[in-house]
Amino acid sequence: MDPIAGAFARGWPEAETVNLLDDGLSRDLERRGTLAGPMTERIGALAGYAANGLGADAILYTCSAFGTAIDAARAASRIPVLKPNEAMLEAALEAGRRIALVATFAPTLPSMTGELQALARARNAEVEITPLFVPGAMKALDAGDGDAHDRLIAEAARPLAGLDAILLAQFSMARAAPAVAAATAGKVLTSPETAVAKLRRLMEAR
Repeated sequence: MDPIAGAFARGWPEAETVNLLDDGLSRDLERRGTLAGPMTERIGALAGYAANGLGADAILYTCSAFGTAIDAARAASRIPVLKPNEAMLEAALEAGRRIALVATFAPTLPSMTGELQALARARNAEVEITPLFVPGAMKALDAGDGDAHDRLIAEAARPLAGLDAILLAQFSMARAAPAVAAATAGKVLTSPETAVAKLRRLMEAR
């Protein structure tokens, strides 16, 4: 939650935010290996509570492994629902065709790759995707070692220098952006900053 709170503070401090957390979702997705059934229902229940229980004007999901479940929640919602990475993926296609997806949670990669491919097809854009999983980084962050988290990601991303855009696939990875930029001298995009900017545009246009 810290990365998105920071992004709102920098990009839209007037917004009033409330966090809803189901901290078992990532664990259960890893164990089940599918979003079908109960997993999709849980994602939808969060949206229902936000809209009906809290009276939210919009919803921003912040875990990138739940793309199709969020699509279902959005289809059933009467208020805007933003997927975690859609704004970042749009920015990536604007940057060029050679794009890297870097993740510290393995199930994120197939979900995000599919989303990027679908967006590219919708825009008739050619895209060359390089997926990269960084083992150990999430465990380091969970243990409170943010510096090790950032270092592992930057070291793994070093061979990606020269690509048009390097996407840090999870909100929790945003803190590593400066280290990755220094290691690659590339264009590094993060979910929180791009998501807040898009959500603000959507809401101010209503």
